[in-house]
Amino acid sequence: MKKVVLAFSGGLDTSYCVKYLANELNLEVHSAIVNTGGFSAEELQEIERRAYNLGVAKHLTIDETDDYYNSCIKYLIFGNVLKNNTYPLSVSAERVYQALAIARYAKEIGADYVAHGSTGAGNDQVRFDMIFNIMCPDVEILTPIRDMKLSRQEEIDYLKNLGVEMNFEKAAYSINKGLWGTSVGGKETLTSFGYLPEEAWPTQVTKQNPEEVKLIFEKGELKGVNEQRFDNPVEAIQKLNEVAAPFGVGRDIHVGDTIIGIKGRVGFEAAAPMIIIKAHHALEKHTLTKWQLYWKDQLAVWYGNLLHEGQFLDPVMRNVEKFLEDTQTTVSGTVTVGLAPYRFYVVGIESEHDLMSSKFGSYGEMNNSWTGEDVKGFSKIFGNQTMIYHKVNGHS
Repeated sequence: MKKVVLAFSGGLDTSYCVKYLANELNLEVHSAIVNTGGFSAEELQEIERRAYNLGVAKHLTIDETDDYYNSCIKYLIFGNVLKNNTYPLSVSAERVYQALAIARYAKEIGADYVAHGSTGAGNDQVRFDMIFNIMCPDVEILTPIRDMKLSRQEEIDYLKNLGVEMNFEKAAYSINKGLWGTSVGGKETLTSFGYLPEEAWPTQVTKQNPEEVKLIFEKGELKGVNEQRFDNPVEAIQKLNEVAAPFGVGRDIHVGDTIIGIKGRVGFEAAAPMIIIKAHHALEKHTLTKWQLYWKDQLAVWYGNLLHEGQFLDPVMRNVEKFLEDTQTTVSGTVTVGLAPYRFYVVGIESEHDLMSSKFGSYGEMNNSWTGEDVKGFSKIFGNQTMIYHKVNGHS
């Protein structure tokens, strides 16, 4: 019997794939879930149980969390990357690592096929296919949901007819959990109008009293939350999410351009990522020069777009990462963030590298390092070329 490795999440799409690949194509299904930091040990055990109940020959949990952070998330923080100024690439980034791990596993067991549960309308199909084509080009890719253009209701009906028991009401929403956020898709995100109902969000709002949280950064990486220090930034991110997510912060709906050229909407909750990016950016505005900030912005947007489109393996990405890392030498300090239901705000920063030093002057008040005459001369020279242009061309 031929083997297929299925990228398995335990949701509706991949549950359908297990049954279809085994029953209709007569394949030996090896399911694998790639944990990128979004699952607890109990959740992973439940997903494994579900896989075996569906009839897989073998199920494997592959943990990529630390490598995912060190090779990807770290640079999203350094670049303050938000797609369309909104989305922290929660799923976009992790799909690369999931695909890489699945490709390695398929080669390891000598699989004839590799499969994923992507539809034909989104970005994931391209991300998975590209990585598989690069990493295991001799293994055929199977995509039942995409190939048969199945609706979620058709998948539900198929599984019900086979006697599969699962929470089909919950399955009305497609949820993808990872260290860098959770995406939520449902009927409300299929059109241009509508917001996800409260019950659709994986983390419910249970905190009502405002509080402050201190984030400690060392060379751009989060190493402390309040009084607690972490050697591994992954643990700091997870701790911050525990503190902030119950406020319902970091929720939004992203509208973006898919790789295949259509517009799409997806909900997401990313309390820790959104707070970290805003806090890190605030710290950078105090500790970097204006030209460092400018060029970081240009390259970071470009880096995020390429990552979003699955181009992580292009060597130019390593070049940009070196630049981003080099800018973080002085990005150390503490950022205080206020938390309240459905919102957060940066209170301020403390850093020995703070360039907003009163030794040199206070903005809008007094200066200590130059005179009024210095500014008069500077202003005249600084605008000299523009003055000449207007004189020559009769504009003044």
